[in-house]
Amino acid sequence: MEIINYNNKKLAVYLRGEELQKGLNFYSEDRDFIQVGIWGYDKGKLLQAHIHNYVDRVVNRTQEVIYIIRGKVKAFIYSEEAMLVKELLLKEGDILILLEGGHGYEIMEDDTFVLEVKNGPYVGPEKDRRRIHE
Repeated sequence: MEIINYNNKKLAVYLRGEELQKGLNFYSEDRDFIQVGIWGYDKGKLLQAHIHNYVDRVVNRTQEVIYIIRGKVKAFIYSEEAMLVKELLLKEGDILILLEGGHGYEIMEDDTFVLEVKNGPYVGPEKDRRRIHE
């Protein structure tokens, strides 16, 4: 696991597929707007059924997670000031949790498939984001 920080802010968490561990492991903090955990259990493990309660939450930023299903993706991690902080080459099975700052991607192989999950509700591109121009 690699934590990408800049100016005392956690911009992203990079989880390589081969680093996954057994048990329930969360890679986000309780205060993050998106909660990311990975289950690593063997056959027969029973997870108790539950219902999530309605809870008022204040969410003022979009955070997202990408999971590389197949292929390769180059990820660019930016500070809030739009400065490039880190480049990562993500491959099948890797996970990137984006918490602060900005990001961009370049698809590196044909037939690349990526799962993206982010918190909502989505308010549209004009309100939700600003483009970084290089």
